[in-house]
Amino acid sequence: MAKFRSANPFIKANNDTGFGNNPSSYGGRFINKDGTFNLRREGISLLDKFSIYQRMLSLSTWKFGLLIVAYYAFINVLFTIAYLWAGSSQLQGIVSTTPWAKIKEIFFFSTQTFVTVSFGKIVPTGDIASILTSLQSLTGYLSFAIITGLVYGRFSRPKSYLAFSDFALIAPYKDKTALMFRFANYKDNHILTNVEIKANVALKLEEDGEPMYKFYDLNLERTKVDNLPMNWTVVHAIDENSPLFGYTPTDYANTDMELYVLITGFDEIFSNPVLRRTSYTYNELRFDAKFIPMYRESEDGKMTILEMQKLNSITKLG
Repeated sequence: MAKFRSANPFIKANNDTGFGNNPSSYGGRFINKDGTFNLRREGISLLDKFSIYQRMLSLSTWKFGLLIVAYYAFINVLFTIAYLWAGSSQLQGIVSTTPWAKIKEIFFFSTQTFVTVSFGKIVPTGDIASILTSLQSLTGYLSFAIITGLVYGRFSRPKSYLAFSDFALIAPYKDKTALMFRFANYKDNHILTNVEIKANVALKLEEDGEPMYKFYDLNLERTKVDNLPMNWTVVHAIDENSPLFGYTPTDYANTDMELYVLITGFDEIFSNPVLRRTSYTYNELRFDAKFIPMYRESEDGKMTILEMQKLNSITKLG
């Protein structure tokens, strides 16, 4: 059984992270690599759990589009079945003679009614068909109003375009040892200004004979960056004021160390502040290595080239 380290009483813990301190209640990491919280909620109502608006906004772009197409097809198939149930005699203008051809004609009539575009070829003549077309037109208007709101909410929502290194480094830095990771903006024009960096570390330590999570703010070499056109390496010096002082690779594993990172900045394109978070666990640390520079001068000497493919490039020391 791993021996827990005791908490350093001279370093003030951060009790405002929003995370609890009971190790037995947590499974896995606190923050996923993509910045989402490693959490699943239970015991909530189905209406809240399956909120269409929230769930659609969280889908990837291709799933979002596929779901809209599937909804469009489903509604029209449903109304096609309703028209067939009412009888083709309720619709005037059907020229097909075979059952499958009639189904296709009615289906395309349904799609035209759904988007309120009528070509006049097929018209409802019976009461049931007239009621169905009225309901379908109303459904189409409501659907497009909702989808418009979803599309606007999804694609107008500000987001950061930051990429983080896959791992953090523990390596010599100047005359000390430091914890380092780096990030860069991967999209042209979305350059962040007034960038603020916060780092917090979670450690499973022993207090009063019981293991518990303690959270500490890390002092960084730089916490603010005026502009972020290139990559930036975040450095935390591991000295006497660091909660990681004196740690060995085994200590990082025994304390279940997790580094939580929060980056905020102002995006001029969105004209809004954006944020991005991620985390590094103890098994995402690399020791005695340094990052390889990821920018170079262009061949004509007139421009700096940022090589995003080198974001995770490191070289071993010694």
